[in-house]
Amino acid sequence: MATRSNVEWYWDLLGKSQARRGGRGWLAFAMALRILRRPLTPPGRVGEETQLMYAVIKTGGKQYRVASGDQLHVEKLEGNPGDSVTFQDVLLVGGEGAAKVGTPNVAGASVEAKILGQDRGKKIIVFKMKRRKNYRRRQGHRQPYTRIEITSVKG
Repeated sequence: MATRSNVEWYWDLLGKSQARRGGRGWLAFAMALRILRRPLTPPGRVGEETQLMYAVIKTGGKQYRVASGDQLHVEKLEGNPGDSVTFQDVLLVGGEGAAKVGTPNVAGASVEAKILGQDRGKKIIVFKMKRRKNYRRRQGHRQPYTRIEITSVKG
């Protein structure tokens, strides 16, 4: 059986007929294509393609599904661009056989990443007001974040 691309797999998943009619299926299909960043092996197709080792890490109060080569924005981490960071809070490791789920962390698992840059997000305006009391407060805020690239997943 020939290996199908991610596009064909998502197309079948979302339903060709709905996508051809221009319904919500087409929008979901377009969004799925937009967020594809790495090759995935569809469920149930183990052995046709090599699966990437992936992990779910916790940093900054959020959880991220990462694989080697991914670039993502996380809450600000200490360090300069080019520095290496190790995440020990690994909640799940998968990709080679069955997934290992930690309670709460997977023993011996770690994720290595390289800091690509430190930046601040888009400005938001915090505006407080009490009607009829001449009370108005306007304050801006830019959330700092760190851009990282995952170099390796060990589990």
